[in-house]
Amino acid sequence: METSARTRATRGADAAGEIERLERAFWQSLVTRDADAATALLAPEALMVSSHGAMRFDPAQYEKMLLDPKHGLLEYTLSDMDVLFPSDDVAIATYRAHQKMQMDGRESEQDVVDSSTWVRDGAGWKCVAHTESEANSPAQKQ
Repeated sequence: METSARTRATRGADAAGEIERLERAFWQSLVTRDADAATALLAPEALMVSSHGAMRFDPAQYEKMLLDPKHGLLEYTLSDMDVLFPSDDVAIATYRAHQKMQMDGRESEQDVVDSSTWVRDGAGWKCVAHTESEANSPAQKQ
């Protein structure tokens, strides 16, 4: 019994590591504006919620957003990653991100908390939903 619990824990750690690797690859594709890498990680239809609102998009629409020269991610750091598997083929990742971006020619930085929902199909893990909320600054946490 102890061996099967250890096997499940190891398998869970391996799967969580895979989701974390996919999240980091997705973020890096935003910095490098690698539309092929980004869209390969997306489901045929996906949802996104941010301070700009909620939207549904497909990989072609996402590519257009990614390649818009007026906006772009310049740098990022991810921390406090946690991954939950409600079933074998669904993973929900939550984490904090610090991002430096360019919007309409101006650079800005932002701390956010994010979540991504990944679903595994025959082609591997695909992101189906992503949320992003502005994080409280340390002064706001009091």
